[in-house]
Amino acid sequence: MIEFIDIHKSFGPKRVLKGVSLTVDQGQVLYVIGSSGAGKSVLVKHLVGLLRPDSGRIILDGRDVTWLSEAEFYAVRKKCAMVFQNSTLFDSMSILDNVALPYRKHFRLSRDEASRRALDKLALVQMEDAARRFPGDLGDGLRKRVAIARALTLEPEFVIFDEPTTGLDPVAAANVDALIRSLRNDTGVTAIVVSHDLRSIFSVADRIAMIYDGNIRLDGTPQEFRASDDPVVSQFINGRADGPMKI
Repeated sequence: MIEFIDIHKSFGPKRVLKGVSLTVDQGQVLYVIGSSGAGKSVLVKHLVGLLRPDSGRIILDGRDVTWLSEAEFYAVRKKCAMVFQNSTLFDSMSILDNVALPYRKHFRLSRDEASRRALDKLALVQMEDAARRFPGDLGDGLRKRVAIARALTLEPEFVIFDEPTTGLDPVAAANVDALIRSLRNDTGVTAIVVSHDLRSIFSVADRIAMIYDGNIRLDGTPQEFRASDDPVVSQFINGRADGPMKI
């Protein structure tokens, strides 16, 4: 469904991606992992046109989307929604209006119809009771749920989660993990999760791809990661300070 083919990306003299190739299968929860600065978020931002590669190709449902125009990327972004790390909600709008906004902007629905559909999406993330509250009234974990509800308004096939549990307390993080899994089960969306949260990785992922030194170090199941004798993989998943990883 999605293919990253030989993706290279540099920022000035710093080479971040050095020929990354990765396939995302339909219906899976794929975790893209690695240390801070490894290029995890850089890779997935290419899919929705927030970054363009220096070379390589991105294929979505058989279509090469690498060099689409900004206007052409609108259709891609409807199919591939992105939930950003800090939720990016509008503080001056209620939770309901935040989620209803895409319905009004993209589908030109009336306020009443947009609000009705927004409530349905909030129900998916167990946030309908907070519809009249404002983002500032909520903790980070609840704001993350609202951001996920808003991402689902365009009925995407893929949802990209950029560090969804960073900065959350353990309970809020576990709730977000459970939500990602239930959304896959209930709606059939494919989830691409950028993370270095070891608990989340092994409790939620169907498949894991680790980026290290600009390339995919290992692409496999959680069981394959636990069984790996690669010293870099072992150091990362065990959270050890000593080892060959260059930080």
